[in-house]
Formats: sequence, structure tokens, C-alpha cells
Amino acid sequence: MNIPFSPPFIDQSVVDQVLDTLNNKWITTGPKVKALEQEVKVITGTDEVICVNSWTSGAILMLKWFGVKAGDEVIVPAYTYSATALAVLHCGATPVMVDVLEDFNIDPEKVRAAITSRTKAIIAVDIAGWPCDYAALKEVISDPRIQKKFRCASDKQLLLNRILLISDAAHSIGSTYLNKPAAQNCDITIFSFHAVKNITTAEGGAICLNLPAQFDHEAEYAYLKMYTLNGQNKDALSKSRGAGWRYDILFQGLKINMPDICAAIGLAQLRKYDNDLLPQRKAIAKKYFEGFQDQDWFISPPLVSTQRESCYHLFPLRVKGLSEEQRDQIIDDLSALGIATNVHFIPMPMLTLFKNLGYKIEDYPMAYQNYACEISLPIYPQLTQSEIDFIIPSVISCVQIQLNRNIKVVELKQMAVAS
Repeated sequence: MNIPFSPPFIDQSVVDQVLDTLNNKWITTGPKVKALEQEVKVITGTDEVICVNSWTSGAILMLKWFGVKAGDEVIVPAYTYSATALAVLHCGATPVMVDVLEDFNIDPEKVRAAITSRTKAIIAVDIAGWPCDYAALKEVISDPRIQKKFRCASDKQLLLNRILLISDAAHSIGSTYLNKPAAQNCDITIFSFHAVKNITTAEGGAICLNLPAQFDHEAEYAYLKMYTLNGQNKDALSKSRGAGWRYDILFQGLKINMPDICAAIGLAQLRKYDNDLLPQRKAIAKKYFEGFQDQDWFISPPLVSTQRESCYHLFPLRVKGLSEEQRDQIIDDLSALGIATNVHFIPMPMLTLFKNLGYKIEDYPMAYQNYACEISLPIYPQLTQSEIDFIIPSVISCVQIQLNRNIKVVELKQMAVAS
């Protein structure tokens, strides 16, 4: 067997969309990007969508839009990919890390305890496609005692008049919370369309606006589109269609727009997502669950409840009683069998950059506990039944070898004590 971890879904519809873009000879930001934005609006039910060239740049954009700067704080989970905190650092602000719950996601009560008068935003991360508890987070930021701490320092902050709630939904397009798209449960949702995500544009992302009624969403969309093009008031497509060549730079923007050649890939995939790609991911997750549920070491990832449903971006298997070193050995053993797996994620306080900034993994015990025994299994529409039937017993065998070694170590220690 040779089973990759997460290859992109490329079928004829994707090829056709890309060829259509090439044949039309318009490859930078244009009609395909606009069409993708509309498709994301439909699937999320949010007010406006702005496509960008990555999740990271989208997060930087929205923090800057809100006026986050040096001296400010943004609360993030310790258990996430580094981009969540790096976006905060790029704005000159301080990431305030808090621990997570057993379900991988940010702990609302730890968030509450971390809020100060410098807190401007919370970035909650939907790990593996499982939505955070947004009702609990909204309860925190709407608490009158918390609202009294908020200090407005920009026009957008004055208009919102509370902490901004951002969803790092890099994993969670298609997830639901309280029987509606998860993106409708916070102010800003940012998706990643990186190559390994459920929907990919090779590189890219999308910002969904779900702001309160006092915001003019159409005006915010127009402003943010300019922001992605260096603050320029006229894009290349409009100039090519007779709007005139003369332009102006209205403010210091960023250059983070998504090109049509990338949007074409995501557009084709998104049109198959609800009825085809997402159900296939769900079916694979169900097969994994059924294959492992009788193992006493199996810790099931959160997949579906009365309030939430994952989009099955990952299947983060956890093993009771496993050390970090044993987990790594299992990954090596599976690789030798031709099964590529991964780990999501190394907690940020374990990374050199953040250790040098003073963060310590000892302050985040649940983040470490989740990480140390986690193995992400392959899950994607192209995965075949025969491959699944090979993965499940292979994982069970490799795990059992390591757990049996634990038993032998205990037996040897007992013998030593007895003697």
C-alpha cells in the first residue's frame, strides 16, 4: 500500500474550471474570485465574503481592520497551528495563550480569566473541523463585567463596542453549530483553502463577515477588497472593462488578493461539496469510528452532537496511555507499512519562537495531553474502501505493540520490587 495523508481533490470539473480561466486569459483577481465569494456566501449564509491569498493574511487584515496594534492583546488557544498567533504578532500585538478542552478547542472559562483592558479580540480555532462552543464564548464577551473592561481605540472598535470574536475556521468549512453553518455564530470567520483543506485553491482563504447590524456590510466589503489591493480604489479588471486607467491609493493596504487561476480550483470543488465531497468525508469518519470503537484505548474525536457537527477535515485519533515517544514510533511504523499520517498540532509553546517569547508548555496541560497521544489519519474523498480496510487493522496492530511494551515495563518493575 501507498496511502498519502491528504492529496488535493482534482477531478475533470476542476481541470475544466482552470482551463476556462486560462482560455479567457484573465488569471488574476476577477470573475472567478467573485463567483467563489458568492458560493462561500451561500454555503455559510454570511453577509459578505472576501477571498484572500491565505488564512494568515486574512487574519492579519481583519486584526488591522479592527485597529489591533502594539500594546493590545488577542486571546488564542495554545493548541493550534502557529499562524493563529503569528497573525497577532504581525500586527504588533501580544498573543495571550490559554489552554483548551478535551475536545481540542479553546476553553471559554480560560478565555474569561485571561481578558484584560488590553484585550481586543479572541481567535477561537475549530480544530479538525469541530466548532468551538461559540454560545459560551459569546456569553463571555457579552458579560457586563467583561464589557466594562473593553477600551475603544479605533472607529471599528467604537462601532462594535466590545471584544471582537473571530473564528479560525481553517479546518471547518461546512461545519454546523446550533443547526446552522458555524460561520454564523461569530463576528468574523476566516477559512483556509490551503492544499490539504476540504476545499482548496492551492493557496488561499476567505473572510466571512457576520457583523452586527450597525455595520454596513456592503461598505465593509468594498473597503476590504481595496485593502487586499494595497488600498487602491480601482482593480485591474474594472480598468480593463473601461473604467479608465487612473487610480488612487486611499490608505496603506496590503497585497493579499486571490487570483482567478486559484479561485477556479476552489469554485469547482465547492459546487460539489455539500452533496458529494462532504458526505464522503463523513462516511470515512464513521468507518474509522466503527473500526476503533471496541478498542479500550480509543479516544474518539468529537464528530457530531445535538448542537454541533464536524466537517470531518481530520480524524484525530487519540490513544489512552500513550507517550509522545510511543506516538512517534507508531507513526514511523505506519509509514513503513505505506500509510502516511500526521499530528495536529505541536502546541505553540513547544515551538522555538514561542519558547523564546516566554511561553511554557507546562502552563497548558490539556494542550500537551491532547497532542502527545494524537495521530491524524488519512481522510479524503479519494480514499478507497480497501485502503480503509488496510488502515484500521494496521493502526490497531501498531498501537497494541506499543501498549504491550507498557505492560511489560510494568511487569518488570513489579518483579524488581518483589525481589
